[in-house]
Amino acid sequence: MDPGHLSPFTAWENFYVIVGSSAAALTGLQFVVMALVAEARNPGTMQEVNAFGTPTVVHFCAVLLASATLSAPWQRLSSAALALSIFGVAGIVYTLVVIRRARRTSAYKPVLEDWIWHAALPLVAYVVATGAAMALPRNPEPMLFAVAAMSLLLLFVGIHNAWDTVTWIAVKPKKGSKP
Repeated sequence: MDPGHLSPFTAWENFYVIVGSSAAALTGLQFVVMALVAEARNPGTMQEVNAFGTPTVVHFCAVLLASATLSAPWQRLSSAALALSIFGVAGIVYTLVVIRRARRTSAYKPVLEDWIWHAALPLVAYVVATGAAMALPRNPEPMLFAVAAMSLLLLFVGIHNAWDTVTWIAVKPKKGSKP
C-alpha cells in the first residue's frame, strides 16, 4: 500500500479496540463460569466441557485475534487477507471438531438451540471471515463490514453460550432429586 495512502483499517481502529477489549474481558469471565461449573451440584464431564465450554473461550479469543489482526499496521491488504483467511479456515475446522464432540457427549444431549448457537452460528461466522478475506484486497470497504459483523456474531455467540451454561447450572436439579 502506498505510504501516503490512508489504510482502510484506520477507520476501524476504535471498533476493534472496543470489540477486542470486550472479548478479552469476556474470556476472563468464562473462567468464572467454569469455576461455577466445577462447584456445581452435579458437574458434567470433560466431554461436555470440550463440546460447550472450551468453544466459548475459543470464540472470544477469535474475536480478540481478529481485532488484533485488523489493528496491525499492514503494508498490503493482501497480507491482512492472508492472515484473515488462515483465521477463517482454522475457525471452520475447529467448529467441525466441536460438532463432532457435541455429537459424542453422553451426559448431555444437545437440543436444536444448542446446535444453532454452538455449531451453526460459529460456522457461519468463520465462513464469512474466510469469504471476506478472499475478497478484501479487491473490495475492502464492504469486506471490513463483513469482518466486523463476524466479530460481533462470535462475541454474541460467546455471551449467549456462557449465559446458557450458567443458567443450566442454576436450574439443574441435584443428583438424586426430582426436577
